[in-house]
Formats: sequence, C-alpha cells, structure tokens
Amino acid sequence: MKTAIVHEWLDSYAGSERVLEQMLAVYPDADLYAVVDFLPQGERAFLNGHRPRTTFIQRLPFARTRFRSYLPLMPIAVEQLDLSGYDLVLSSSHAVAKGVITGPHQLHVSYVHSPMRYAWDLQHQYLAEAGLNGGPRSWAVRALLHRMRRWDQGTANGVDHFIANSRFVARRIAKVYRREAEVIHPPVDVARHAVHDQKDDVYLTASRLVPYKKVPLIVEAFAAMPERRLVVVGDGPELARVRAAAAGSPNVTLLGWQTQQALAEQMQRARAFVFAAEEDFGITPVEAQACGTPVIAYGRGGALETVNAHGEARTGVFFLEQSVASIAAAVRAFEALPAPTPAACRANAERFAPETFRSALRASVERCLREHAR
Repeated sequence: MKTAIVHEWLDSYAGSERVLEQMLAVYPDADLYAVVDFLPQGERAFLNGHRPRTTFIQRLPFARTRFRSYLPLMPIAVEQLDLSGYDLVLSSSHAVAKGVITGPHQLHVSYVHSPMRYAWDLQHQYLAEAGLNGGPRSWAVRALLHRMRRWDQGTANGVDHFIANSRFVARRIAKVYRREAEVIHPPVDVARHAVHDQKDDVYLTASRLVPYKKVPLIVEAFAAMPERRLVVVGDGPELARVRAAAAGSPNVTLLGWQTQQALAEQMQRARAFVFAAEEDFGITPVEAQACGTPVIAYGRGGALETVNAHGEARTGVFFLEQSVASIAAAVRAFEALPAPTPAACRANAERFAPETFRSALRASVERCLREHAR
C-alpha cells in the first residue's frame, strides 16, 4: 500500500509536528509532502530521514521568513500536489492540508488539529488582536477570510474520514463541515518528564507570549496576591504587556525563554501550573501533570479533556472566566482543597502517551481501509 502524509508547513518542532512524528512512526515508508519546508537542520531528527516534497510557495520571494503571508495562495498550492499514485493519503491539517485532491479509489483520512481558527469562530478575535477592526485593510482581510471559509468548507467533501485532536475540535468540525469526527488525542512525550513529589511554594505558567494565552491576566492575578509566588516562562510579542503587569510585584518572576529541560525542572518543582488559554487540546498542562504537578486551568476547550477536576483522582481545578478575579478565586479554591497527588497527575498524563496515539491511529486507519474496500 502506497501512503502519502501531507503536513501543513515545516518551520519548527511544535505540537502538530509531534503528531507528524508519530504518523511517520506508524507509516515509516510513507512519502511526505508539505506546503513549505524551512526546518532548521538541528530540528529535523523527528522526520527520521524523510525529505518533504514541497509546493511552489517554497520558491517564492521571502518565503523562508514570510511564508504565512502567502496564505491566499496555499489552497492552489496544495491542490497542485499530485497524489494520484497513492492508496492512502493521511493529512495533518490546521489550515489547508486537508484540501489535497484525491480520487474515488483513494482513502483520505484527515487528522484535524482545528478548522482554520482565524477564518471561522475566532475571526473577530484575530482581527482585533491584529488591529484590523476597521479600514480598507480590514475589509480586504475579511474578504480573503470569506473566500477561505468557502474553500475550506468545500474541500471537506474530499475527506473520507475525519479525526479530531479533541472533543472540542470534533464539535468545531461538526459545526463548520457538518461531519462527524473520531477523537484521538495528540501524543505527549510523558516519558521524558519525571515525577517530583516535593513541591516548592510557587506557581508556574509557561507558554509562548501571544494574546490568546492570556498570560498578562495570570500575572495581574498574582500581583494582586503578593503572598503567593509566580514564575513565568516564555517569550513572544506579549512580553511588554507581561512585564508591565509584573512591574512592582516582587512575587512575580519572569524567566523568559527556557530550554525544554529547564522548563521541565520548573514544572517538577511547582505547586501548580496555571493555564488561562482556550486551547484546542493544550500539551503543556499534560506535561505538567506528567511531572506530578496539578493544573489550575480555564474551563473551556481541551483542558476539560486533560485535567480531572473531580473525585479522588483529581488533578486540578478550573476557573470559568478569563479574568483576574476568576483566576485568583481558582487559586484560593485550589489551596482550600486537598492537594492532588503526584501519582494521580502522572496517571492522568499517561493516557496521552505516544504509544497510545500510534495504536489508536493505526486501528482507525485500518478500519477505514476495510470499509473503503467494500
């Protein structure tokens, strides 16, 4: 059986690339395709020798640093990939990868990290964060996103079977594509995180500092609770806002970007990990639990599937609003309850181990192949 795996773009080793890594482990003989491939040489090990075949966008001016600016051309680009010689096409999609063209004799299984967030339910949030609430540029972007929505919805018909990375994303798929999706949670490398039973009296948050992560809210909440310590790990465009929120608060420490090893050590020692984003899945809270550290999370999105807030196996608590008051109240509620055990946190995290993902993906595709052959 000839297999092709289609990924969006390759420029770093992040969440969707961890999924791709496990797809390649399940199908090591597959050919790999991507819109562009600008992975640094030192981050290519997870491809295990695969050399991606790319689209014409790879050769366009300034593509190495500005390839996302070519989003309007990406639907055309993926449609030019000739996949006619493959029996199985497996796409890993959060933007355009699912739009590849396949024939009736081929099986197309699409693992969807999310339908295009910025084109669908998060359009207004993205426009506001980009300062595009009004004016000619705003209307040009809105017209583009309108065309992208129509294309995105139309290409859903070319997918034989959808897999969502969470129940939250499965509901989004049902909403925008009117299709059911199987749920297979992404792989999290829990094995490289060791449980640490002894905790410091300090809270931790860590993420790329972008608007939807809401890190300034977390900092403001702890600035209003000077008796509690917070460590912030991360860098990004929101750094100035985070610094401003932390100004004059000696109980808040900003560490900036840290290596994976340094971050893991911070997670191991933290009393709890604080997470305020509405994520499709959210790998970092699972990594914290793999270290035996409970989570205080916003009760929307993927966190509802990765953090257990009830019963003896509880691993954290939720707050219901992305606000300073709600975060502070959740911290106090967390402290008022018996502390979740490191063992319970670790056991919960192990549900998302890579071997679980590989087994579920293999079983899903084999079932689809049997049904497709009828």
